[in-house]
Amino acid sequence: MDHLPHFRREILAFETAARKAAEAETAPIVPSCPEWSMSDLIGHLGWVHRFVAHIITERLQEPPQALDPELLDLPEDLRGWQGPGQEPTRGPVPPSLIEWFGSGAFALESAFRKTGHDERVWTWSPDRTTGFWLRMQTIEAAVHRWDAEGAVGTAQPIDADLAADAVVQSITVMAPYRRAVKQAPPGSGERFRFRQSDGMGDWTAGFHGDDVRLAEGGEPGDVELTGTASDLMLFLWKRIPPERLEVRGEREALDRYFTLVPAV
Repeated sequence: MDHLPHFRREILAFETAARKAAEAETAPIVPSCPEWSMSDLIGHLGWVHRFVAHIITERLQEPPQALDPELLDLPEDLRGWQGPGQEPTRGPVPPSLIEWFGSGAFALESAFRKTGHDERVWTWSPDRTTGFWLRMQTIEAAVHRWDAEGAVGTAQPIDADLAADAVVQSITVMAPYRRAVKQAPPGSGERFRFRQSDGMGDWTAGFHGDDVRLAEGGEPGDVELTGTASDLMLFLWKRIPPERLEVRGEREALDRYFTLVPAV
């Protein structure tokens, strides 16, 4: 999959939602992330973009230290920006925050375009390439665009092809990472099947000890969940409840799934 067009589309849609949020007297709360207002969400994604762009442009091989304020390229006018202990940040969304976000997103897109996707850089996964960051940031942009649109109106579904890719990424990348971070208990053979109702996607995730194994093509599961690719992706990212999907099988096993794959 060519992730760059998806990245650009999702970023532009996110910025549109941010500008709509700025029309309100106070920054809207993000329903899917209620500890954040739109100002917090914009600041979070803008910081992540600069963090990743720094890794790519400098070809870092080790995890970077906290970013130097100069690397964040903060504007002089920080009125209304998030301060320590102020989440969720209220008051109107600062226009300077949106402009800062846009310039950081453009810089990251430019870094992706100028750098081969197989360039070796530090990541938090076994895949130590710039291609990992492009895929990860495209998916994160889509999730947060959905968050942002939900804060200012009706969130539009994730593109089906991108969402299907994100389902695979959730099983093969995010699940092992989250298990390690949260020190989840060993799996005992639980199997969860995800069936795409608007496409051919059919994936089974099996939990065996510390391993998470992906099988594509329809192996049966203790629990089977059917929905659009967008809804399956959003469920795996804990944005929507299982009630939005068709669920068959042992509901108790589904509850254990949330223990095995906690949200970051």
